[in-house]
Amino acid sequence: MNLSNLRPAKGSVKSRKRIGRGTGSGKGGTSTRGHKGAQSRSGYSQKIGFEGGQMPLQRRLPKFGFKNMNRVEYNGINLDMIQGLVDKHGLTEINHEVIVQHGLASKRDLVKVLGRGELKSKINVTVHAFSAAAKSAIESLGGTATATGK
Repeated sequence: MNLSNLRPAKGSVKSRKRIGRGTGSGKGGTSTRGHKGAQSRSGYSQKIGFEGGQMPLQRRLPKFGFKNMNRVEYNGINLDMIQGLVDKHGLTEINHEVIVQHGLASKRDLVKVLGRGELKSKINVTVHAFSAAAKSAIESLGGTATATGK
């Protein structure tokens, strides 16, 4: 045992500083808030994006474009992914439940089949939408492409 090994007893030293408990504590007076201004007052809360009176960033940047609130977002699945499912699991029918079961989309997603890749086997696909290329590729092999809409 020597001086370099000395530690205070467990629980005797508090980690948080007690503010506003007199000048003797070293944290009295202004209670670490500085002098004057909004941040020194009680009840102060800063608005999100407030930059001290400077013009906020979201108001300095130009606004452009149009966001359609009625836009329908589809989760795209390509023909090569469908062919991969057919090769791996030997499926002849593909619908939304099968796609969700194999992790290609979530339960609430709208699914659209897209035309990338090549389809080699006849398959019946029932999803929310098809691209023209995907629909013709499926039907050229004798399969059916049924769109259920939204």
